[in-house]
Amino acid sequence: MRVTGATRVLALLGDPVEHSGSPAMQNAAMARAGLDGVYVALRCASGDLEGLMRALARAGGGGNVTLPHKERAASVLDEPSEAVRRTGACNTFWGGPDGRLHGDNTDVDGFRRALRAFLCDSRPGRVLLAGAGGAARAVLLGLLEEGVDEVVLVNRTQERARDLARSIGGARTRVESRAEALSGQEFDLVVNATSVGLDPSAASPIALDVPVRVGAVMDLVYGKEPTPLVRGAEALGIRATDGAEMLVQQGAASFERWWGRAAPVEAMRAAL
Repeated sequence: MRVTGATRVLALLGDPVEHSGSPAMQNAAMARAGLDGVYVALRCASGDLEGLMRALARAGGGGNVTLPHKERAASVLDEPSEAVRRTGACNTFWGGPDGRLHGDNTDVDGFRRALRAFLCDSRPGRVLLAGAGGAARAVLLGLLEEGVDEVVLVNRTQERARDLARSIGGARTRVESRAEALSGQEFDLVVNATSVGLDPSAASPIALDVPVRVGAVMDLVYGKEPTPLVRGAEALGIRATDGAEMLVQQGAASFERWWGRAAPVEAMRAAL
């Protein structure tokens, strides 16, 4: 890769970012497409987020936003997409020709594409969703757009979960305040949209032996080792997947926003 003054700079902004596979994935995609760009990961504090986003955008670049800044990123955009307005979260940004800061939430499309691939296009009826942050907002909107019957939200901070249910979920979403209340319930799908699991030695964020039946598990966390949730599910004979495919799919959608062309998805998947 030859970097010059004409090279377009794209960056992942978040904390932590050291574990991210996005730089390898996006750099492989640009190389395959013959594009003059470079993608880097930058650890970023909340107070520095807007300045970095605007500087990258005005220089002709853009990037992605990850934990814990997706909701903060949505609040600083000049031109938010419909997905950003509905979820209150932004994970992709770029500069327009007018110098304005544009943003989208490609986690919504990324989750839907990964979900269809995992479940072979079947639609889950009841879903248990852990989390209430930016990733959970994208997942909830994606689930509702896929036509699920009901989503049960669980989160450490109950008020955040209730706010999410009110702002996006509507009649098909409810909040459970206690893990014990899940006993006796059945779920076609369990989704972890929290950051618990970034440490492979951590405990599973969801006790899968509490519900009576769980059909499948999706953990949005990914890494070199199976996450605690994926390990726990497989030990119980439950089909499970981590967040690698969603990373690929949301990354492909981001690539399309930045470059205005189809993403080389196979090259991106191979880079992970």
